[in-house]
Amino acid sequence: MYLILRWLINTAAILLMAYYLPGIAVTGFYAALIAALVLGIINAIIRPLIVLLTLPVNILTLGLFTFIINAFLFWFVSTIVKGFEVADFKAAFLGALIMWLVSWISNWLLKKR
Repeated sequence: MYLILRWLINTAAILLMAYYLPGIAVTGFYAALIAALVLGIINAIIRPLIVLLTLPVNILTLGLFTFIINAFLFWFVSTIVKGFEVADFKAAFLGALIMWLVSWISNWLLKKR
């Protein structure tokens, strides 16, 4: 139940970003649902490998390079999911930053006690 709720929260975040942020577009709820799913899978499988490979750069930038990795992966999801589009790096960076914030808040609110 916890994963489904987080999935729906991320879907709502993607829909709201598409409405408010220029450069991010979603054709509908189904596309946002699939985009949230693919983003979650990529963040669980590919992101740790990329962070590990870029560890020296991450250490030099005091962890700020992680935001660049997140933006790249957010953009990458838009190339995979039909109906979810990210126009440029600025939109990808802002979208990844908002997704990080939404995930952080949802983790805090939904953590198991």
